[in-house]
Order: sequence, then C-alpha cells, then structure tokens
Amino acid sequence: MAKRRIKPAPRARRRVDQLGLRTAMADRLLPTLVGAMSFLAALAIAGTLAAATLASHWQGDTGSALTVQVTDPGDPAVSGGVTRLQAVLSTLKASPNVSNLHQLSADEMNSLLKPWLGEDVTKLNLPVPAVIAASWNQAGPPDALASALGAVAPGTLAETGAAWASRVAALTNSIQASALSVLLIVALVAAAVISVATRAGLAQRREAIEIVHGLGALDSDIAGSFAMRATRLAATGSAIGALIALPVLLWLARLAEPFAGVLPQSNLPVLPMPLMASLPALPVVAALIGWGTAQITVRGWLRQLA
Repeated sequence: MAKRRIKPAPRARRRVDQLGLRTAMADRLLPTLVGAMSFLAALAIAGTLAAATLASHWQGDTGSALTVQVTDPGDPAVSGGVTRLQAVLSTLKASPNVSNLHQLSADEMNSLLKPWLGEDVTKLNLPVPAVIAASWNQAGPPDALASALGAVAPGTLAETGAAWASRVAALTNSIQASALSVLLIVALVAAAVISVATRAGLAQRREAIEIVHGLGALDSDIAGSFAMRATRLAATGSAIGALIALPVLLWLARLAEPFAGVLPQSNLPVLPMPLMASLPALPVVAALIGWGTAQITVRGWLRQLA
C-alpha cells in the first residue's frame, strides 16, 4: 500500500497575538480618526507654505513699486520753461534708484477710477493728477526723491508700497501662527485619540495582561506590543489621510496660481517641493506619536498594578 506523503503545516505568516490586540485595538476607528487628523495637518502645512510664498511674491512687487502723482501737470514748473509733468519725468529719469518709468494713459486712468468716478473722468471737470508708475530700487523710503520732485514741482507726491508690504508681512505672520497652532492642536488630538484607544484595549484585555504580567512579563514587552499596534494603525490612517488630501491640495494649488502670478503650464497643477516632502513625513510623525503615546499610556497603567 502506497504511503501518503504528509505535507508540512504552513508557517504562520503573522506573529502570534498573545494579548489579543487585534481585537482590543480595532483597525477601523483609530486609523479613521488619525487619518482625519492627518488630512487637517496637510491642509495646515499647505496654508503655511502658501502664505509664505504669496507674501514673498506680494512683498517683492509691492515694496518696490513707486507711484508719483503730479498735480496740475500742464502748469509750468518752477524753472526750465517746461511743464510740471515734464520736470518730474526728467527728475525721475535722472535718479539712479528709479527704473521702468510708465505714465498712465487716459484710458488707464479711466479704468483705474471707473469704480468710483464712472466711465470718463474728463466729463466730471475735476482736476485729475498725472500718475507715473515706476520701480524703486532702494530699500529705504524715497524721501530724498520726494524733496527733489517738490523742488521742481511743488505738491508732487511720491510713495512706495512699503506700508502695504509691512501689512502683508503682518498678515502672513498671523496666518503662519494660526497654521502652527492648528498643527499643534492636531498633534495633541491625535495623541489623545491614541491614548483613549490604548486605554480601551487595556481595559478589554485586563485579565490577560494581569496574568502575563504576573507570570513575569516585563513592562517593556507589554508596552512594546501595544506601541507596535498603535504605530501600525496610526501610520496606516495617516497615510490614507495624506492620500485623500493630495487631490484637495492640487485643487487649491490651481486656485492659488493667479494670486502668485503663475500661469498654468499644464492641466495638472504642481505642488511646491516642501509640501511634497511634508506629505510622506505625516505617516512617520503619526507613527512616532502613536508609539510614544502608547508607551506612556501602557507603562502608566502597569504601574498601577504593582
């Protein structure tokens, strides 16, 4: 009679769950909550980076913009036999800190003042000053230039966007502070969620843990088992949250392109490199929070058994 060959039993592919943590710490609620926290963290990081990028763009454009208003531009200047506007233009061209001179045309003035004064400003019979836009190539305010312009055409105003640039900087700082506060709150909430889930697992497996602990199991072994379980669940949930946040971030990046002066190069927007690097870091941070929170929670609970 032929002997039947007995196949060896297959090796267990998963580690033995002696404490029953797969049941005590379910793989649905905790990853879902951590994923939501990761989604919010991704949006907060994107807001911080976007605020810094937009502020840098606006501050550079606004801070270097020079606007000169010449009242009664057709009247004669103080000297030289030219009009006030011509004298101002000559002074601006001679200044080494001024470039890209451009006098606004009548159509540009009408377009600029249309929301307040209507279609055609000339029909109102109001004295409209000539406006000259230029670039200011110096860090400080144009006080010396304003004095020189006032000498040839009294009453001429020259100002830069430094005041607006400082307001943009203050707004950026407040937005970044708010985003960092959101990140801190998200991290604390994630830690609280993991701590509650760990305590629920401890309560559910209390008898098994007491038996294993009474037989000589070390606190580090028990805490390590819970920490590994919390780490896996937190990292998984955070990765899912980051993936869900990716299309939302791409949509927001497309909406922000006009404000940054960026023309769409393709149908798909491109996220900045710091943001792309921060998304893979979210699961790592979540795993560290899960591991540390579970370790602290379990060790504190085990001390009460002694």
